[in-house]
Amino acid sequence: MSKDGVNTSRRTFLIGLTSAVGAVGAVGVAVPFVKSWQPSARAENAGAPVEIDISKLEQGQRVVREWRGQPVWVVRRSDEMLRGLDALAQSGDLVDPQSEVQQQPDYATNAYRSIKPEVLVLIGTCTHLGCSPTFTPQPTVQLAHGGFFCPCHGSKFDFAGRVYRSVPAPKNLLVPPHSYLSEQVVIIGSEEGATA
Repeated sequence: MSKDGVNTSRRTFLIGLTSAVGAVGAVGVAVPFVKSWQPSARAENAGAPVEIDISKLEQGQRVVREWRGQPVWVVRRSDEMLRGLDALAQSGDLVDPQSEVQQQPDYATNAYRSIKPEVLVLIGTCTHLGCSPTFTPQPTVQLAHGGFFCPCHGSKFDFAGRVYRSVPAPKNLLVPPHSYLSEQVVIIGSEEGATA
């Protein structure tokens, strides 16, 4: 105790205790604030490659997954669908039948716009205004060979994602970067797997 009756050791202890509690409180407030600067798990996963198991995908069926906020379609084309593609390429009904506009990776620059003829991988948004066309596996009035039809504005695409003439969509549907991890697993967003 000092001469004037003040307990300096107690004062020092209380100042130290208050400082420690204040520091813990400041850290408690700062941690969530700093964590909020980091991207969320959802944001990190949005750009990550997506694996799709196609082992149970039957001929003529489509599976849809999300990659980078966009729908990705994987279609197992039947022999009939593939024959329809060949007929359409010769018909003159398509804007870009040879896919000369670069909308696909080099390994998909072929008549089927795919690595494997029977498996089609596309980004499922119309190149007109970004709507999502409907999957039309059977021939209809709009699509004599089946394909994809955008009911919003009437754009039509074949089973290779090639756009028909005289519709609002200016280009073919996009083919995303992809590869095969195995015979039955496609990975979207990565070209490092085997390109069977």
